[in-house]
Amino acid sequence: MPVLSPTWTNERIELLKQHFEAGLSCREIAADIGVSRNAVIGKLSRLNLTRGRTVDERKVQDRGSAPARAMRAVPRLQYQMLATIYGETDAPVVAGPIDDANRCSLLELAENRCRWPISTPGAEDFCFCGNIAPDSQPYCAGHSRLAYRPNSRVRVMRG
Repeated sequence: MPVLSPTWTNERIELLKQHFEAGLSCREIAADIGVSRNAVIGKLSRLNLTRGRTVDERKVQDRGSAPARAMRAVPRLQYQMLATIYGETDAPVVAGPIDDANRCSLLELAENRCRWPISTPGAEDFCFCGNIAPDSQPYCAGHSRLAYRPNSRVRVMRG
């Protein structure tokens, strides 16, 4: 069994203190010493080494107006990319009733039949929708509207 060397040798602790006093960030210190950023943060905490403000200064600044956070553009960008690929449709979705005349068991399912489960698996009345599913999709048009709704964040971002 290999013997593990301690993470914090005296040399590493001295390097940590020197880099800290020089003003390097925890990430930079970690890269130079060869430990994780969290290890650096933990060791600094255990050594009671802190930067900058006193507790009183932090309280005064925290009570002041905090800068507003910028909105993240990633969801908006993803929505724009998907809208470009699939075309943007703001047409209202027709939410009519889903036909239940074609319900079937697992053994009766075929490639072009809707696989939407009805009831609870194991229950006596458990079955699948069984309606026609277009273009090798897993669900019929009615159940696709239920399964592939954009999440609330995207709906809010669209306005």
